[in-house]
Amino acid sequence: MIPFLFITNLITFGIFGFDKWQAQKHQWRISENALLGISLLGGILGAASGMVIFNHKTSKKSFLVKFVLVVLIDLVVFYRLIRR
Repeated sequence: MIPFLFITNLITFGIFGFDKWQAQKHQWRISENALLGISLLGGILGAASGMVIFNHKTSKKSFLVKFVLVVLIDLVVFYRLIRR
């Protein structure tokens, strides 16, 4: 499970960075649902790091609320997996 989470977080971090780069160039963007979806798959640390380092989606309150829900869902799922 550790290698999966490591790779997922690296990819998520890269996707957040790519989306910020696209935003700065005013080009095609990755949807918020896709960003939240990859975060939900276990990339919450990569997403949070990408949000802080790239200053991406940090001022959009609706995204932050959804992201917090994704984090809570992930924490519950990880807790249940570890308890097994």
